[in-house]
Order: sequence, then C-alpha cells, then structure tokens
Amino acid sequence: MLSPKTNGPGRAGVEKSAFSDEYAVFLRLLRQARTAAGVTQEELAERIGNTQSFVSKCERGERRLDIVEVRAFCEAIGIPFDKFARDFENALGR
Repeated sequence: MLSPKTNGPGRAGVEKSAFSDEYAVFLRLLRQARTAAGVTQEELAERIGNTQSFVSKCERGERRLDIVEVRAFCEAIGIPFDKFARDFENALGR
C-alpha cells in the first residue's frame, strides 16, 4: 500500500518524486525488458517514432512516462503490456 504524502495544505496523496523507490523499480524493469529483447535504445526510439535521447531520458527518470507511453514501449519491445504490469507488481512484492 502506498503511504500518504502531503500534496499541499490539507491534501494527502502519493509521493510525486520521479525518484521514488517504486519508480526506480519500474525503470529497472523497463530497461531489463528492452535489453532482454535485444533492442537498443536507438531501435526502440525508431519503433516509437522518437529519438534515442528521449528513450535515454525516460530510462534515467529524467522524463516520466505515462501509461500510454509505457504501453507503446512494451509494444515496441515486443512484450505484452499486461505481462510487464504483472512483473512490476511482482517486483514490488504485491
């Protein structure tokens, strides 16, 4: 369960840091999935219609990915999105 954090006066929510422990796990799994599939950052960038620099920034956590982008990454890597989501949940111990 996520621990509440303060998001302003009187508001509770989840931690917004791009460098939360959970996001670090997500990034590690994303990189592992890409490399296990034998896909370079350049190849992934070409498949998603973006630049290698974009992929690198995403993998380093400089640029957060939304769910639609994660799904596109998974498709381009060749792994089912639902499998990636299950692997992520398992890695978090859930």
